Amino acid sequence: MSTAPDPRSNEILLDLLKKAATAHGVHEEKDLGGVYDEAWPEWYAEHMTRDLAEQGYKIVPVGGSAGEPSDTPEGGTR
Repeated sequence: MSTAPDPRSNEILLDLLKKAATAHGVHEEKDLGGVYDEAWPEWYAEHMTRDLAEQGYKIVPVGGSAGEPSDTPEGGTR
């Protein structure tokens, strides 16, 4: 099993971060009245997790968790 990242990983993550940054700016202005969001890491994580799922991605630990086998196919990519 390969643990090499998908060559598109940086592009995918950069796109997610840019979308999250834009959406978070709107959230701070609209929902928080322009107040700095101290909980921004949690907000970003939730937003990016949702965006990944909507794009059909699933974060799966290599080798599974707690000794469980991973459901990632041989080769390590989906």
